[in-house]
Amino acid sequence: MSADPITEPVNEAQDPIDLLIEFEKASKEPIRAEYVEGMVIVPPQPDHNHNRAATELYFQLRTAGIAHVGIGNGYRTGVTAEKTLSLLVPDFYVMRREPSDLDEAYRRTNRGWYPIELLHLAGEVTSTNHETDTGPKYRSYAAAGVPLYVIVHRYERKVYVHSEPVPDKKQPLNSHYRTTTVTELGGTFPLPAPYPVLDTSVL
Repeated sequence: MSADPITEPVNEAQDPIDLLIEFEKASKEPIRAEYVEGMVIVPPQPDHNHNRAATELYFQLRTAGIAHVGIGNGYRTGVTAEKTLSLLVPDFYVMRREPSDLDEAYRRTNRGWYPIELLHLAGEVTSTNHETDTGPKYRSYAAAGVPLYVIVHRYERKVYVHSEPVPDKKQPLNSHYRTTTVTELGGTFPLPAPYPVLDTSVL
């Protein structure tokens, strides 16, 4: 999710999943906190334009016949089953396939978080704290090897399509995408095959 977040550092001895559950229980409003680069990100409720942009792109992908498109799932990365590196909730996404029984068992074990290996495309629609999407989340998706990362940057009025991830397992903060295409928000932007050209004129 992408909105104006509150960030808190995490004690390494505490499981980030446990901490996020505590944040969600303490909140007076429904939230889905995230964990990126050692920080908990607690976004407030996104505004209408943010949600409209995410759902419009989701709808265009579905209409084009792209399977396994979704909104709302959370994804976990970890070097081991015990150590969580990130917990991410894209604004919209495309999975490689339907979750298997093994994926669902992983989700139950990790209390609501699917393995990030399911993701083929992650999409974020920025709000005022766009540095989260262009910095920590960019590196986290690249480190996890997610093939496509799309940022609808409302502040810059641009769309960034990042592809060809270059993960750095030893230094995840050095992870990046080899290829980036930039188009103006308000027009169309292409995605690599088999994805369609998406239209942002309605956003």
